[in-house]
Amino acid sequence: MRADPTYYSNLVVAINNATGSSNQYASELSSGLRVNSLSDDPTAAAQSFQIGNQIERIDTYVSTASNVASKMQVMDSTLGEVVSQLTSAITLAVGASNDTLNNTNLVSIANQVAAIRDNILALANGSYQGVYLFAGSKGDTAPFTLDTSTTPASVTYNGDSNVQSLVTPGGQQIQTSLPGDSIFGSGTTGVLGVLNQLVSDLSSGASTSTITADSNALNDALGNVTTERSLLDNSLSTVQSTSTYAQTQESQLKVQQGTLVGSDPVAVATGLKSSQTQYEALLSTLTALQKQNLFDYL
Repeated sequence: MRADPTYYSNLVVAINNATGSSNQYASELSSGLRVNSLSDDPTAAAQSFQIGNQIERIDTYVSTASNVASKMQVMDSTLGEVVSQLTSAITLAVGASNDTLNNTNLVSIANQVAAIRDNILALANGSYQGVYLFAGSKGDTAPFTLDTSTTPASVTYNGDSNVQSLVTPGGQQIQTSLPGDSIFGSGTTGVLGVLNQLVSDLSSGASTSTITADSNALNDALGNVTTERSLLDNSLSTVQSTSTYAQTQESQLKVQQGTLVGSDPVAVATGLKSSQTQYEALLSTLTALQKQNLFDYL
């Protein structure tokens, strides 16, 4: 008895379907993904694409934040050294206000203060990865130059007052730089201006009251540096905390994305075994039918 051609055709289709299912399950088991293309699940694929874009933006932010934080840490360390140098200068100024000192003593102290000024000038012209730290947006320009041809000496600020900022994935804007003139001054003002005035007064044997006034001005300059450094530290803390939050958010997004497109290994393995069993049963049936048809011709 020959098999119904329709039944035979349906059987072949079922075998092909079982083969396709086995291949699909094997692919999922190998890649761990349920959705490999848009056609697999258009909705899940579109959502996964959007999540992927979010993850990419977060990755970019975290990388940028890391570099910016490193630069800000160098700035903070630099300002910490400036505070130390200024404290030493104040100690010298207070000692110089002793009216028992002679001109030779004062000149000696002036030389020490000048050395401190030069150290602070070098710190103010510090750089990170080839970019000047305190030049505003003019990172390729040394921010300060000293002119000792005048009395007192003067300092020129060659940078600008622009500040850099970092925008978080959530849109928060964080200031990440400090203009040099807001910290060190320019001309005869600020830290460097006060130090130049102190050097000049000490060198000329100025009165105790004048040196005391210079000492008070140095204290004010130190207070300003400390304030600016606090602003920097607050921004640095914000950069670090937002980066940590972004990384946590990224981990959550990756889990969400994995849930959308990932496969269940247990379910996939069960499905693969079931489709293989079905395939073997269908193939066995087809083989038996083919043998029966062969006997019809004998």
